[in-house]
Amino acid sequence: MKEKTQVNDIDRSMYDFRYEEKDAYKVDEGLTPDIVEQISKEKNDPQWMHDFRLKSLEIYNKIAIPEWGPPIDGLDMDHIVTYVRPNTTMKGQWKDVPDDIKDTFERLGIPQAERESLAGVGAQYDSELVYHNVKKEVADQGVVYEGIEDAIRGPYSEMIKKHFMKLVPPQDHKFAALHGAVWSGGSFVYVPPGVSVEIPLQSYFRLNAPGAGQFEHTLIIVDEGAYLHFIEGCSAPKYNIANLHAGCVELYVGKNATLRYSTIENWSKNMYNLNTKRARVEEGGKVEWISGSFGSHVSYLYPMSVLAGKGARSEFTGVTFAGKGQNLDTGCKVVHAAPDTSSYVNTRSISKDGGISTFRSSVVVNKNAVGSKSAVSCQSLMVDDISRSDTIPAMDIRTSKADIGHEAKIGRISDDTVFYLMSRGLSEDEARALIVSGFADNVSKELPLEYAVEMNNLIRLEMKGSIG
Repeated sequence: MKEKTQVNDIDRSMYDFRYEEKDAYKVDEGLTPDIVEQISKEKNDPQWMHDFRLKSLEIYNKIAIPEWGPPIDGLDMDHIVTYVRPNTTMKGQWKDVPDDIKDTFERLGIPQAERESLAGVGAQYDSELVYHNVKKEVADQGVVYEGIEDAIRGPYSEMIKKHFMKLVPPQDHKFAALHGAVWSGGSFVYVPPGVSVEIPLQSYFRLNAPGAGQFEHTLIIVDEGAYLHFIEGCSAPKYNIANLHAGCVELYVGKNATLRYSTIENWSKNMYNLNTKRARVEEGGKVEWISGSFGSHVSYLYPMSVLAGKGARSEFTGVTFAGKGQNLDTGCKVVHAAPDTSSYVNTRSISKDGGISTFRSSVVVNKNAVGSKSAVSCQSLMVDDISRSDTIPAMDIRTSKADIGHEAKIGRISDDTVFYLMSRGLSEDEARALIVSGFADNVSKELPLEYAVEMNNLIRLEMKGSIG
């Protein structure tokens, strides 16, 4: 990852390159039964998935846009292309990926990361996976890591059918229904009982086509007593028309299993990021969410944990950076549905140049979840006097035998601190960037080193106003 870090230190151009789409195949703009049929045919869906897509479309057309979150008036589904196929099929070896697409991911450091610090990598370009691979020693442990479309037609088809969009049903909200109708690409992971995957797996998603949407589906099942760290990265170049990301992540954490799910989302500022992520944790299991949210014009992003078994645990650590023209509505939801469960939420949000950052937390403790504990801590930093930061906590506690706490702090960068750092030889921009990086340290210290370096570089670039 050293070369990628050096490029990040210089400028932002590595994220802004374009790919000439002249050989790509696209469906028409809009969302109709014919378009959904077309996507299903492209994907060679089994009959149950074909029917699921059409049913999801019916639901989409019946339900309204959610009332929570910032307005999305600039998003017109009649002008969004829901499927773009690049000029390649999925490859199992990096050398076989077409040069024009390979160049995109090489400039993002993906193959180097795979060589140095990952157990496997999946790379998606627009609506299709272009590369997927897992190291032999990991596969020999029985770990399955492959494109979910291939998995649907393979030996794990019944497992996927049993779990697909059960945590996030299409009826959940309009964008979940949209996802169910037009989803494309994504990964399937299965970790057998007792298996510990010592180094992370990663999927990287690149949306490169202007005016398009990306709708990948990630399904991860970590069986009893197993361990996995899964990393997800996202980026897109900036265009002058709206792009849409409405992916879905479903995590199943078995008895006494642990899943750490880390995300660095670096979408461009014409992106509407309407993503849904949800985990179900069984007895003694643990899910850890690590989230860095940058870029995008508007975000709705609220990972949710359902603590379904006794002693299940959830931890969420997140940072959000909202700059000029950004309205980022992020947060976390936890449902305590069993006794002796625990959750901890620790977030940081940063607003600059008129950016709006809103943190929403929802903690639900069911009446049978006696002995449960939850602590929510959110801190907001406004870099100037034209930005905005809001905290909206919600708590629904249905038993008196629970220990629940919430704290929130909102502040500004101290002029005295900036002056002190400048007296030590830093410029004003460098001083402010250093303060913000320290403020976001709760997330960066939880990431593998190379991803922490990338996140801190993104913060510095945001503070300089050089990210478009």
